[in-house]
Amino acid sequence: MSQHTASHTEAKSSWVSGLAALVVVAALVLYYTLIDQSMLIRLVVLFGGIAAAVLVVALSQDGRRFIHYAKDSWYEVKKVVWPTRKETTQMTLVVFGFVLIMSLFLWIADKLIEWLVFSAFLGWK
Repeated sequence: MSQHTASHTEAKSSWVSGLAALVVVAALVLYYTLIDQSMLIRLVVLFGGIAAAVLVVALSQDGRRFIHYAKDSWYEVKKVVWPTRKETTQMTLVVFGFVLIMSLFLWIADKLIEWLVFSAFLGWK
């Protein structure tokens, strides 16, 4: 029985998603079909169709789950402790210092390898 319910829910979900996609495609077709109308009318049709598609998806089971997920995610973001400006500046300077030291190290290593290969092994000047 649960397999039948799951397949029925998936079929309904895909049907709703297909309907939303069809509404968006219709809005796009109308936007380009109404070329003789003013830009305001065309934009109202386009954004109205997109809004209708979002509404269709939001009213579906998947849309409600997504909205619940987004609310939970926003709640979690509010709990994050963000660094202060001073901490951010200090960490940025640490990163720049590390990059400077590593670039200097890699330049020295490159010149050492270049000297070993061309001068010591190959005898080039």
